[in-house]
Amino acid sequence: MNKKESIHVQGAEITLLSKPDGNNYICITDIARYKNPVEPKDVVKSWMRSRSTIEFLGLWEKIHNPDFKGVEFVPFLFEAGNNAFTMSPTKWIESTNAIGIFTKVGVGGGTYAHEDIAFEFASWISSEFI
Repeated sequence: MNKKESIHVQGAEITLLSKPDGNNYICITDIARYKNPVEPKDVVKSWMRSRSTIEFLGLWEKIHNPDFKGVEFVPFLFEAGNNAFTMSPTKWIESTNAIGIFTKVGVGGGTYAHEDIAFEFASWISSEFI
């Protein structure tokens, strides 16, 4: 069973999930609300458009996920950063079999990222979150 709790950072309530395997996930949608309270998902998508983000996510998955689909990752890496490139958490997860990010619908929903990834996202939002 997942253990759920929250912390307050810079006036924002951030949801944390601890999984039984010892991995901790942080709701990056909650962090994104710091920048855009109305459409936090757009902030997450903007972060995922960056080449450096795609490189980071791919490297994290290669290290931690034996089922990562590296072949599916390569076209994303090639296109990342181009004006027409778009990426969403769902597209990333479904295409690459990613485990570092997951989405949850309903109450308490949003995009959750492994703490390593969430800290990278938070530093992109604002150095105050680190």
